[in-house]
Amino acid sequence: MKIKGTVALVTGANRGIGLAFTRELLARGARKVYAGARDPSTVEQPGVEAIRLDVTKPDQVAAAVARAGDVALLINNAGIAHQGGFLALDSEEVARRQLETNFFGVLRMSKVFAPTLAANGGGAILNVLSIASWVNSGRLAAYAASKTAAWSLTNSLRYELAPQKTQVLALHMGFVDTDLASAIDAPKSSPAEIVKRALDALESGFDEVLADQPAMLTKKGLTAPRPSYLPQGA
Repeated sequence: MKIKGTVALVTGANRGIGLAFTRELLARGARKVYAGARDPSTVEQPGVEAIRLDVTKPDQVAAAVARAGDVALLINNAGIAHQGGFLALDSEEVARRQLETNFFGVLRMSKVFAPTLAANGGGAILNVLSIASWVNSGRLAAYAASKTAAWSLTNSLRYELAPQKTQVLALHMGFVDTDLASAIDAPKSSPAEIVKRALDALESGFDEVLADQPAMLTKKGLTAPRPSYLPQGA
């Protein structure tokens, strides 16, 4: 789809990758950008329309679709992450919390906005995923599980939304320099570069974008003799 002249909604738009999306959408000529955030007063990007939106709350999702009936591009960016493995004492609680945002939030938004996208010509959904969709080292165990679930959801949505001509794009990348990854000591990409590559792929009609080198190497490694999702080294 083409971004110039379109209307977009970005979840988790007050910082990090979400903020970068709002900036780049405006730079590419989007007619209107809704910036969803739990607290709309934290949305400081000029030129956007801030809306209260916690993707874990069905009433706020319903209010968002009622207000934003002109949306043709939905960017499911809102996400949370907590470090820790599945054997930690609080792992069940941590997993439920992350799944509620990172999986059920994406499901809820996609399901509710699908008729709106259809009414506006099909449009597109862009789901912000991760290389954690494919690899789980136990460092971010529940986060990785939630992103794997969101990847599977994204794959299903392509088939389910094809009849209404809705493009569905999966965005995969490694660590990005945002608050979400601030506690992780690892090389990180800039949000602006990730977003530019994602929107280039969207406008080119792609179904998937590997937005940095870690994503490309991880995807390639899935079919290696010792796949990238298994422990590496001696």
